Amino acid sequence: MLVAVTGATGFVGGHIVERLLRRDHAVRVLARDPSRAGWLRDRGVEVVAGDLAAPDALAQLANGAGAVVHLVGIIEEIGRQTFQRVHVEGTAAVVAAARGAGVPRLVHMSALGARGDAAATAYHRSKAEAETIVLGSGIPAAVLRPSLVAAPGNPVLAILLGMLRHLPAIPVIGDGRYQLQPVAAEDVAEVFTLAAERPQLVGRFDIAGPEPLTYHQVLDALEAALQVRRARIRIPVAVARAGAAAGTLVPLLNPITPSQLTMLLEGNTTEHNALVDVFGIAPRRFADVARALVAA
Repeated sequence: MLVAVTGATGFVGGHIVERLLRRDHAVRVLARDPSRAGWLRDRGVEVVAGDLAAPDALAQLANGAGAVVHLVGIIEEIGRQTFQRVHVEGTAAVVAAARGAGVPRLVHMSALGARGDAAATAYHRSKAEAETIVLGSGIPAAVLRPSLVAAPGNPVLAILLGMLRHLPAIPVIGDGRYQLQPVAAEDVAEVFTLAAERPQLVGRFDIAGPEPLTYHQVLDALEAALQVRRARIRIPVAVARAGAAAGTLVPLLNPITPSQLTMLLEGNTTEHNALVDVFGIAPRRFADVARALVAA
């Protein structure tokens, strides 16, 4: 089957393309910067130059595809790259192209915690709006909602590893009991590939690791992989919020935005893990992923 992919040059996209190729699918990708797609061409992947704001490129991407896998997303708004423009308008453009080309299957990457209520961050609200567009498209669609995707190249985990390698003490915002449920990128790639292959799977599906981990437990696993122990300094939430706000005024002053801080403190877990319940995959433990991160 020919699978069309947006966001293939991103962190998660590379893993998904590799898995699609291993399962003998033909792959066509959209690349805003084709110079970053050399490794894809080397693997026999067809590259279409363009972005989500280019209807002709999207039409070319979708033409003849058996499935469209839409992965493009941002975690922070920078200039014209806003949540509304990328998550909402971009998703609507991809859906329109898929519908125009008669594509029979959509697979969309959302995010665990996406919801439209007023208490949610703008990131999560825009993700929820995109989900509604996809599921209302009239095309059989699976919306996959991964938690923190863990693999070499994840910027959040790279920052934590850098601190653990080079700092004598690690800052922990608040009590560190907020929970994450990191999922291995290889497992995410398998889920997206199976979702593209199984048109009977329709709806929203949470994708997460085997168990919730507190922030302290995440640090424990990374320390064990590095074979180090570091002191931990508690940063009051109010101080962290002030620092995050200052970072919006002075770039690089603080590595976390106010929205990212809110999402961290509210946690990111699920009791309905489709990785196991729907796709039958035994999720990799974060401790094993941590060793791969350190080895990389």
